Amino acid sequence: MNVATALRAIASVMWVGVIALIVLAVMRATRAQKTRALSTAILVLVICAIILTTISAGLVFMQPEERGVVISAVASGGYRENALQPGLSWIVPFLENVKRYTIAKITYTMVGAPLEGQVRGDDSVTARTSDGQEIFMDASVIYRVDPDQVVNIHIAWQDRYSDDLVRPLARGVIRDAVSQFRVDEVISTKRAEMTQQIKSVLSEKFLADGLVLEDFILRNITFSPEYAASVEQKQIAEQQAQQAKFVVEQRKQEAEQARQVAKGEGDSVVLRAQGDADAIIIKAEADAEALYLIAAALQGNQDLLTYTYIQKLSPNIQVMLLPSDNPFLFPLPTIGPPEPVSTPVPTPEPTPLPTPMPTETP
Repeated sequence: MNVATALRAIASVMWVGVIALIVLAVMRATRAQKTRALSTAILVLVICAIILTTISAGLVFMQPEERGVVISAVASGGYRENALQPGLSWIVPFLENVKRYTIAKITYTMVGAPLEGQVRGDDSVTARTSDGQEIFMDASVIYRVDPDQVVNIHIAWQDRYSDDLVRPLARGVIRDAVSQFRVDEVISTKRAEMTQQIKSVLSEKFLADGLVLEDFILRNITFSPEYAASVEQKQIAEQQAQQAKFVVEQRKQEAEQARQVAKGEGDSVVLRAQGDADAIIIKAEADAEALYLIAAALQGNQDLLTYTYIQKLSPNIQVMLLPSDNPFLFPLPTIGPPEPVSTPVPTPEPTPLPTPMPTETP
């Protein structure tokens, strides 16, 4: 509670006391009782109440977010040229009064939602683009009163600047800006540029009338039902075209992948065939070298051929048949297991039989 408000409260209490004392004095007078003391108290209380009321009427306390325009019966032109600043100020009691204006930020919203914004119902801004399409825009204007222009605001608009200045000015600037762009630019590529243009024009016009634009917010853009349907069909067609393009690209990638796989397989076959050919050549060269070395070894030792021949025979061969006209014959080694040596067992001699006696014939 500030000083001015406190003084007004005290003065009000005093006036209530004065009324109560007057009523009490009248009641005592009707009963033929003394009222001199009450009359003195009433007089003193009235004088104090008048003084406090006069002082409180001359004291004005302004909040930090407020500025006051002094309407004066004694100043030239009917008002003071300078607005009251925050804090406690003095005005001429009963000859001057103060009109308070806030310098805090104010948001004026124009939307299609029925329960939002300063105007109930559909308050979106209807505008038409350069190509003739009708659009509906939701927007918010954030502004404040210029502290140095409060007196001029009061003279020109008083407290009607929100509805009579901000609203029509913002709607007109929005329509002018939209008319310079096509509908596809408004909703996509040029939206930021259009918003910046609206903000710049509004800022200049507000400054000329004592307001400061803090920000302009383009909240939403909608279309007529017919155009919205055409846009939806166009988007569907574009999506289908993109899908078809994607399928074609996918088929190209699959074909390229198959080509690369076939090329890889062909290269693999060629490399494998080349490797096999190189292996055959290397083996042939090795065999030729081996034969050359064998031939060189046989020239100095003819029995080496026989030895090699014997080594190549199967170890299970014990008998070999050679043609009768074979020019050489060589024994085969005994490669089977040795026969067991047995001890001869003596055979008993047979017992001679007795010789029979000759018989005589008669």
